[in-house]
Amino acid sequence: MEDTQRIYTTLKQVFGYDEFRPGQEELVTALLDGRDALGVMPTGAGKSLCFQLPALLMEGATVVVSPLVSLMNDQVTSLVAMGVRAAYFNQSLTPGQYQKALGLAMQGRYKIIYVAPERLATPRFAALAQVLPISMVVVDEAHCVSQWGMNFRPDYLAVADFVASLPARPVVAAFTATATGRVRADIEELLHLQNPAQVTTGFDRPNLYYGVMRPRSKDSALLELLEHHAEDSCIVYCATRKETERVAGMLTDRGIEARCYHAGMEQEARRASQEDFVFDRARVMVATNAFGMGIDKSNVRLVVHYNMPKDLESYYQEAGRAGRDGEEADCVLLYAPKDVKLNQFLIEHSDPAPGITEEQAAQLQANDQERLRQMTFYSTGKTCLRARIRRYFGEYAPKECGFCSVCAPRPWLEDHTDGFEWDTQPELSRRPRRTVPIQEEGLPYPEELYRRLKELRTALARRQGVPAYVVFTDATLRAMCRRQPTDLAGMGEVPGVGERKLRQYGPDFLTEIHAWQQEH
Repeated sequence: MEDTQRIYTTLKQVFGYDEFRPGQEELVTALLDGRDALGVMPTGAGKSLCFQLPALLMEGATVVVSPLVSLMNDQVTSLVAMGVRAAYFNQSLTPGQYQKALGLAMQGRYKIIYVAPERLATPRFAALAQVLPISMVVVDEAHCVSQWGMNFRPDYLAVADFVASLPARPVVAAFTATATGRVRADIEELLHLQNPAQVTTGFDRPNLYYGVMRPRSKDSALLELLEHHAEDSCIVYCATRKETERVAGMLTDRGIEARCYHAGMEQEARRASQEDFVFDRARVMVATNAFGMGIDKSNVRLVVHYNMPKDLESYYQEAGRAGRDGEEADCVLLYAPKDVKLNQFLIEHSDPAPGITEEQAAQLQANDQERLRQMTFYSTGKTCLRARIRRYFGEYAPKECGFCSVCAPRPWLEDHTDGFEWDTQPELSRRPRRTVPIQEEGLPYPEELYRRLKELRTALARRQGVPAYVVFTDATLRAMCRRQPTDLAGMGEVPGVGERKLRQYGPDFLTEIHAWQQEH
């Protein structure tokens, strides 16, 4: 009982929530009981909380192995905003910053430490790990450990050796949003998980509308999609750097605030583009798949794939960056037959990851070809798109979802489709679009108040130099609009308002709500 109370107290005080989402409590409890864990949860399902919360209740520090600089930076920024002592060790730090962070870690200043996998074996971090009490090692994006996964990274294979090198074996947890049964088995074996608690919450994202178009002109189709989302944050994924730059330029020429992001850009230019998007200075990001992992921007309402990606794992993860706040969002793929040929070329001419054998490289290429076949079936098939995704990941799904371009086509999708007929039922085709977030139907909120709270959030975020969602998510702002608290106690009951944010931001938002109430 006492442990349960501590868990729920921390959930409320730090993260601002009274209840867990599906699967979270089971994983949190398992980790606090000293049991290894494997969590497979879709983007936006709250994977991070599953290890961040127990990390705060455990003795010593938690080390989180994470693959991308942007992911670490975003997670640490959000944790610090909630009053959690956290840090990261990656290539973005100068030698002086790295040394200072190591010194503070040696003193036990941090509860959660994010580290890139290639840093685990460096002498300085290895020395830190020998003296720092480490209670838990978390492997985020754990599918990277498997050669059957979409982003195999040999550096991840060193995680098990790192754990084995520690003076005492900590609890080990692995988390991913995209893993087939084969990949899940690989994760368990290669990370040496010991009788892990396994939680798979399902791959369905019911708030996402999945669409496939075969447009006469991809540019025209994209422009109309962006017109339907004229006030929203949107991501457009392209297959090549050249296409990314061309599409971004096309949008800019038409007066749309768009930014470009790909791995060939200078690091400073990539950082500037990402910040403009995250800080809402640009509403459209045109990028290769180098962008997005770990970007916890909750209000992305549209993700467009200008080119078909190489596999369903990538598509599911990238499309899943829409609607992280649970509100309805659109995920649209612009398909052309030449996309298949382009992906085949990219697979055949890709450089093998360093440290793998010729035999492994050949197997990886064969795996990539099979995943491309499955992606092509998704893009050209005539069956429910949601069902195809769920079944690919080994999950049962009904034949129709009523919320994809096969089951429920939308006119603004069909207008740009050239000779591409869907096998649909007439009554589904006439089904109107839902305009209310799925989990909030029947719970309207004043739009004007919502707009004013968003403007206040933007001002506070810019003053502090953090992304707007670090202050409060859109979902939290909508809850404020519905509840309209009149004092700090009431504000503290709003989901997503923890104690630190209540002290820091509560008075400003109460003032704005009161002003709006006086006017109305």
